[in-house]
Amino acid sequence: MSKINFRMEMMTDAYRNWLKGLKANFRLVQQKAAVTVNQKLLMFYWELGKEIVDKEVHQKWGSGFLKNLSRDLSQEFKEIKGFSKRNLELVRKWYLFWSPSDFAKQAVSQLENTQKIDENLLEMIKK
Repeated sequence: MSKINFRMEMMTDAYRNWLKGLKANFRLVQQKAAVTVNQKLLMFYWELGKEIVDKEVHQKWGSGFLKNLSRDLSQEFKEIKGFSKRNLELVRKWYLFWSPSDFAKQAVSQLENTQKIDENLLEMIKK
């Protein structure tokens, strides 16, 4: 069988449908991975803000605390730009602004619901 005949045979409806589902599944997996990474980063920064507030209140490490923390984290994670003193101040401010609400729990719940919707959508595409 020549390459041309093989290609023509492969372009059957069954193959096209299978390929369509495969592509949709891959895109969905990519989106889920991005959502999971973003969810984990949000939770990390939320917890970091909480810990910064807690350390400032209970440890009383002084005004150089954020500067030192920024330096230490930036040295360890050189490829990450999010640990500047200014960003750490913003993380703390973000936590303090939202801490009276259940913001973090609501965000996680919404992301979990999105995953269920995505799975149902994938099943519809495959049909």
